[in-house]
Amino acid sequence: MREVIRARGHENVRAEHASTFEVTTDDWLTPAGDCILAVEADRAPADFDPAFVEACRSHDARVTCEIGVDGGAHVGTVTGRGHPDLTFESDRSAVARTSDYVDDRTVMVDADHAAAGFDRGLVAALRDGGDLVVTLRVERE
Repeated sequence: MREVIRARGHENVRAEHASTFEVTTDDWLTPAGDCILAVEADRAPADFDPAFVEACRSHDARVTCEIGVDGGAHVGTVTGRGHPDLTFESDRSAVARTSDYVDDRTVMVDADHAAAGFDRGLVAALRDGGDLVVTLRVERE
């Protein structure tokens, strides 16, 4: 199963956060938002298919997030897992976390890296306003 989010980069993208990365539906970003990769997302977790959400609600769920910028000119992959407490209720942003903390924005826990782990070329393309496609996939182990 998969879910796709489309968004765009912003001049204030820094991607320096060590424990999270985020894509938001907001149309603005301050320099303090060091975990945010992109703005103006066309979807949020509350829009996801209930079957996808249910599949993610398990410690046995493996969640993969593929990031593509500018038609795949820059790519990155993050792997993590699901959690029974995931709600996918946020209508504003999707957050992946390296920890096991869960709130209504969380779409993945135990991610193998956060914003700071993305290739700097990918981050530069987002800072230049590049188009972002996030593909989330879930499989049960």
